[in-house]
Amino acid sequence: MAKQSGLGDALYIAGYDLSGDIGAVNGIGGGPAALDVTGIDKSAFERIGGLRDGHIDYTAFFNPAVGRAHVRLSTLPTSDVIISYFRGTALGGASANLVAKQLNYDGTRADDGAFTFAAGNQGNGYGLEWGTSMTAGKRTDTTATNGSSVDFGTGSSSFGLQAYLHVFAFTGTSVTVKLQESSDNGVGDAFADVTGGAFTAATGITSQRIATASNQTVERYLRVVTTGTFSNAIFAVSVNRNPVATSF
Repeated sequence: MAKQSGLGDALYIAGYDLSGDIGAVNGIGGGPAALDVTGIDKSAFERIGGLRDGHIDYTAFFNPAVGRAHVRLSTLPTSDVIISYFRGTALGGASANLVAKQLNYDGTRADDGAFTFAAGNQGNGYGLEWGTSMTAGKRTDTTATNGSSVDFGTGSSSFGLQAYLHVFAFTGTSVTVKLQESSDNGVGDAFADVTGGAFTAATGITSQRIATASNQTVERYLRVVTTGTFSNAIFAVSVNRNPVATSF
């Protein structure tokens, strides 16, 4: 795949698409803390990995319309929020996901008249997870649908997966969004539900994180399927299929 710019990206926060109100994503980072374990007999630092962490920081424009950035961010929620950054809105693109605490919402009125807000979001419990977008940005289903598959390209994995869901709009009784897998894109091995790969049925705007068993085999091809009674469901899904053993 060729080098890419950051044009046409998306930022989803707790079931709301705030992409049009975000002027910049100022930082996406994470990983284990570096623990200093240098012995007195060494001439350089020795380090081992500690607790996993993550952060997503951004600058938002002032938009006080209902459901837009100011209304959503100015409440400074004390509960966790789920944030997903989609690098472009193509199926199978890169995406960064974080269960986080929103730390601030600091306004700046510049001398040229610009009015913007900086918000920092620190990981809580899981750290930053880079994954793969299983929907082409926001997907709209009007009935139960089998989505297009994504080829993870390396055969099966033996270390499970984590997945993130944002539901932006919904009309109906409920919708269940779930993952299905196949070793050959359904040619000889029919797609089947991923064990532990179904989100809790949604009845409105919501966001969720799920995880399978950490030692579970996950096949090469994955797709997103919806079931339920509904006439409109707009949502986005990202998956991190673990290439190595992972614990939280």
